Amino acid sequence: MPLAERRGGAESALLQLLEHGSGLGFEWRVVFLEDGPMVAACEAAGAHPTVVPAGRLREIHRYAGCVARLARQFRLDRPDVVVGWMTKAQLYAGPAARLAGVPALWCQHGMPSSRSVIDRVATALPARGVIAASRAVAHAQRAVRPRRPVAVVYPGTNLDLFDGERLPPPAHARARLGLPVEGRLVGIVARLQRWKGVHVLVEALPTVVGRHPDVHCVVIGGTHELEPEYEPYLRRTVARLGLDERVIFAGAQPEVQLWLQALDVLVNASVDEPFGLSIVEAMALGKPVVAAASGGPLETIRDSVEGLLVPPGDPAGLAGALSRLLADPELAARLGSAGQQRARKFSSRGYAVRFAEAVTDLIR
Repeated sequence: MPLAERRGGAESALLQLLEHGSGLGFEWRVVFLEDGPMVAACEAAGAHPTVVPAGRLREIHRYAGCVARLARQFRLDRPDVVVGWMTKAQLYAGPAARLAGVPALWCQHGMPSSRSVIDRVATALPARGVIAASRAVAHAQRAVRPRRPVAVVYPGTNLDLFDGERLPPPAHARARLGLPVEGRLVGIVARLQRWKGVHVLVEALPTVVGRHPDVHCVVIGGTHELEPEYEPYLRRTVARLGLDERVIFAGAQPEVQLWLQALDVLVNASVDEPFGLSIVEAMALGKPVVAAASGGPLETIRDSVEGLLVPPGDPAGLAGALSRLLADPELAARLGSAGQQRARKFSSRGYAVRFAEAVTDLIR
């Protein structure tokens, strides 16, 4: 695992696997390529974590040293399979597993592209196969050469954690979080990267506020180290559109279930979202969802059944869908109820079972 702090769905998926993957005939061990808070979380889950610092990938001598140390550890532990949890992890795990004579596979949590150097290199390295987070991801991965066997395993979430009966009512959740108690609240859970489409939501808000003057918006997610300029851009856009009193930047939040509970509507505006874990989490709480019609959301939401789908990158379309939901409480309630039923198919335990089956099939 190359990262040691939660930044998105891939990190959450690993913790869900460890916490709910007992009794499946596997002993899980995790090797981190950096130190951080997730190491202790994996220790608590009984995964016996170790840290093998990798440094920067561009530092070839450190990269080679990390691969050699991983190979030594694999020879010592003799695992049945080594899984690179993310594309970057495969750059280390694939060669190290080959040196140690151990089968390897890796997880594609992103949306791969044949134009991406890292995707091409990862796919070229030794592996029995790839586990994709959705059919959309699997389709994109199969377009990267050389072709590897691909299994689709949808991520899951802790449905007990995202149970509205176990959380404070929305008004109490808002008061606890310091959010506006009156009026309607639209939210988006996303790392602050452009492909996540937060700017699309911001650009849609003037129309929504014009039709529903009681609306506020909360952005739940922190700055990404690869795009530090995106958050300042968003804040400038908010100011230019006169939305300073309407938009709240909450940063990354550990108790995302409480923030989702506070919402009236969740938005996912990503372009080619690989899966969209926050969508399932919001649906589990009975919240209506508006999502961009591309990638993973097309596999979790049927338009006008479990949520509303809009063209990606289209502020006008997003504004129209949000306005429709806010103006029609019966529609919002119906979509929320159907989404809640749909979310039950994405439990953490189900994810762990499907993941274990995929690993077994790929290395058999």
